[in-house]
Amino acid sequence: MSRLFSGLQRSLSNLIVRGVVRRTDSTSKSQMLQIQMIADEPKDSIEHLEPYGFTSSPHLGAEVFAAFPDGDHSHGVVLVVADRRYRIAGLKSGEVAIYSDEGDSIILKRGNQVEITTKEFIVNAETKVTLNTPLVETSGKIVATGNVESGADVRDKTGTVAAIRVTYNGHTHTHGDPITGVPIQKMGQP
Repeated sequence: MSRLFSGLQRSLSNLIVRGVVRRTDSTSKSQMLQIQMIADEPKDSIEHLEPYGFTSSPHLGAEVFAAFPDGDHSHGVVLVVADRRYRIAGLKSGEVAIYSDEGDSIILKRGNQVEITTKEFIVNAETKVTLNTPLVETSGKIVATGNVESGADVRDKTGTVAAIRVTYNGHTHTHGDPITGVPIQKMGQP
């Protein structure tokens, strides 16, 4: 009986195995990993099952949990890859984060805030980008390589483009006799 129990216990303990990533191959449809399991047992070409819509290429040394459905290590799948070296700590209950080892992150924070941290943010939109918000703020400058168009008036710290246009189109010069009239060539009409 103890021999049966011992064999059963060994089979169960071989169903889920902890290990470490030793090599990655993300060129195929399903990412393949080489892992090193407990007791220095290497396992090549083990499939890494990833959630739909998410993928990553883990660093060597990341931790894995692999499943071997029949308890035999000849065929298994990696279910989870984690890397505590780069994990964001201190999230509040309910917050969600995507992060990299370089410090980039997207954090879905409490209070309906999304915080993105990176050095360069690139949006590749084929037709347009729409921001449905009443206010866009920046602490830096905005650089446009094409025309800047607005469906509303453009304002700076002293006035609006429409006010400048009105002033220009109605201005006169006090030198000479008589005083000059308003400009013949008008600044674009509002």
